[in-house]
Amino acid sequence: MQLGAIFMDRVVFNVELPKAEAEVIPGVPWGAMEAFPTPAYWAYQVYARRLTGNRINYKLGATLKEEVGACLLGGHGIPANVGVAAFHHVRARGAFGDEPPSEDMLLEWLLEPLAIDERKVRYRFAKQKARYLSAALQKLSVELPPLANGKELRNWLLDIPGIGYKTASWVARNWLDADDVAILDIHILRAGLLGNFFESNLTVERNYLELEEQFIRFSKGLGVRASELDALMWLEMMSSSATVHSIMGMGHQKSESAARNRPKKRKSNPDQLALIG
Repeated sequence: MQLGAIFMDRVVFNVELPKAEAEVIPGVPWGAMEAFPTPAYWAYQVYARRLTGNRINYKLGATLKEEVGACLLGGHGIPANVGVAAFHHVRARGAFGDEPPSEDMLLEWLLEPLAIDERKVRYRFAKQKARYLSAALQKLSVELPPLANGKELRNWLLDIPGIGYKTASWVARNWLDADDVAILDIHILRAGLLGNFFESNLTVERNYLELEEQFIRFSKGLGVRASELDALMWLEMMSSSATVHSIMGMGHQKSESAARNRPKKRKSNPDQLALIG
């Protein structure tokens, strides 16, 4: 058994986790609680944030339209602070009211410079995102989205141009606080590879649903909510990119060293192959 402590003022809470060699799920050991980024480390960090009231607030909008807009304007190729700034910029101009603005109007707003940290920044992909956001707001204005669970909302959102599994899952997790979906990006993928709970031959682009299933199974093994774990992993992996690259680099070097030291295969003799066949 591993014992950790969480300090709150004068109160100390003890956290007990299984021993390092025990398995969270088949083939995945808990690892040491203090070692980033082991499964035990993630479990401890989730519990610590719960007890201290420091859970990550991942909801971005006050309405579903706003949440869709915020997630659409962020994502791949757009720094988080730029995506959030673009969302606040178009919201201030009335993008998420009852009457959706035209695509041209959205484009005009997105082409305006954004003020970030006392400097002016241009939003990338303005024309593309204006088209996607216009289609999303039109759909949300005339249709009633299913809100029973994360997967139903995600599947409904997938019909919108420019919204794939990651963005749709992001909206569903944020808006419904859903634990039946996962937001899988490069940070979560790296966490899964380092923690050995993702199969290394799967990619987010081709195997999103398989990886999502593995992530949710892993979170259940830890005894934590998938939504909490996803948000925490993303924040820490993103904030510790140098450490992550160093760890992954060492793993790559070990793999190359093992490959170099592996006995070389003898060249096959065609006659022997014929005999085997």
